[in-house]
Amino acid sequence: MKSFELMPRFQNAVAGFDLFHREDPATATVDGERVPRELAYSRRMAAWVERLDPEAGEILLLAAHCQHLRRFSLPRTDYPDGRKGYLAWRRAAALEHARLAGAVLRDAGYRREQMERVQNLVLKRAGRSAAAEAQTLEDAACLVFLEHDLEALAGRLGADKTAEVLARTWPKMSVAGRDAAAALELKPELRALVERAVKRTPS
Repeated sequence: MKSFELMPRFQNAVAGFDLFHREDPATATVDGERVPRELAYSRRMAAWVERLDPEAGEILLLAAHCQHLRRFSLPRTDYPDGRKGYLAWRRAAALEHARLAGAVLRDAGYRREQMERVQNLVLKRAGRSAAAEAQTLEDAACLVFLEHDLEALAGRLGADKTAEVLARTWPKMSVAGRDAAAALELKPELRALVERAVKRTPS
């Protein structure tokens, strides 16, 4: 465990994020236990960030833990169908996640500059100085999706539509992220969808 993870402010911030995550009425199974889905997501994000970057710093791990804060309160169905509606929903959700994250971080004792760095990662507005952190976060999100959500998506959309989603996902990942994805233990039919999408992705 890193030294900052033992600091009260970090622990208080993560506990504050988890209070929001625990409000999620949807659940996921983690080690045989049903837990709030967004709590599971934040833990999986943080775990992947640390696997991808063992030297991940405090700001990056805070950003991993505060993904999707109260996303359940902004249903996708409140926005129009299609990609335009989807993007509007994503923007609104990200702004709410960042707002809530800022409030938790302020209460935990973080400085304004630190709060803004976390919020910029959540909003995908990280500048050049944080490009590596932003990419690690993106890789982690893609890997959590592939590992835990791909099967449900394929069941809902079918093979062709899922391959289209994957073809948009693959270019977002770094080489390290793609290597990690290639090492995932996926069901044969899901692995075939990933390989199909990779072939469709321009090199």
